[in-house]
Amino acid sequence: MTPAQTTAVLLAAGHGKRMLPLTKHTPKPLLKVGEHALIEHHLIRLADQGFQKVVINVAHLSKQITQTLGSGERFGLDIAYSDESNSGALETAGGLKQALPLIHSDPFLAINADIWTDFNFRSLLRPLSGQGRLVMVENPAHNAEGDFHIEENGCLIGKSSPELASSTEPSRTFSGIALYRKEMFDALAPGVQALAPLFRALIKHRQLEGIAYDGEWTDVGTPERLKDLNKRYKVGE
Repeated sequence: MTPAQTTAVLLAAGHGKRMLPLTKHTPKPLLKVGEHALIEHHLIRLADQGFQKVVINVAHLSKQITQTLGSGERFGLDIAYSDESNSGALETAGGLKQALPLIHSDPFLAINADIWTDFNFRSLLRPLSGQGRLVMVENPAHNAEGDFHIEENGCLIGKSSPELASSTEPSRTFSGIALYRKEMFDALAPGVQALAPLFRALIKHRQLEGIAYDGEWTDVGTPERLKDLNKRYKVGE
């Protein structure tokens, strides 16, 4: 599957409560790193890598996002919106469930809009043996214990899994970048649905794989991290 054949979903519906007061009047994906908003950096990279179709889920201050990004023409992209404003943010799994009719590829790419990374999204577009492929990064200070381990065969396992007895690999943190099959969400009821319980169920059946990434990645979850990110790249205060 090529980038042009793959729909990329940018998850932008969160309220950004940890980013207050910055997100009181501005949705977190529109906070700037340098000259561009966080979500614009993703759109630029997706276009540069050959992607064409993008779906963005929105809820908090949704009109600001839709008015700022529009149809995607200025990025060379075709953007559709999955609007959760009437029901409130549906969390990640619930948001992806609602967006499925707008997603025209299977599998599809999903990216948290509030991260900063230089990851090459094209590298995920290999055939899937299970239901999903997650990009796993080194544990940041705010998630020091990590989320999952990657086995030698690439499968993800939980931190308390018996298989860890013979493993020396450290745990890693889910980056918010993944490739998913649509059927992964088929059994979910519409509405608010978190991603973690779904991950745990799929890991139990060895249906999730992980790839390690050690390049640039930041979860821009607090005003301090945003400020540090701008200073690090000398793109403003």
